[in-house]
Amino acid sequence: MEFCPECGSMMYLEDGVFECGECGAVKVQEEETEYTSTEEGGRDDVTVMEDAEDKGLPTTDETCPECGNDEAYWYLQQTRAADESETRFYICTDCDHKWRGYD
Repeated sequence: MEFCPECGSMMYLEDGVFECGECGAVKVQEEETEYTSTEEGGRDDVTVMEDAEDKGLPTTDETCPECGNDEAYWYLQQTRAADESETRFYICTDCDHKWRGYD
């Protein structure tokens, strides 16, 4: 990964030349390095845990929006960029309804 020497934004590699998406500065790749690019996943790509009780998850006092039960299993999962906070997931101990909690 390269960063723009002008504005500090991330630069994108195209045909051996890094180009800044913000200010348009270009930088020629100096040495032969292997880069891997991936498509950014969306929020729908998150896999929600199943069988919460069998996993030994902790419980908390959280009201289920489906059945009104006052106890739920919870866990944290990174669903966005690494510099953003994790998302808290809840699973009802009674009806197994799953939902996200946002801080």
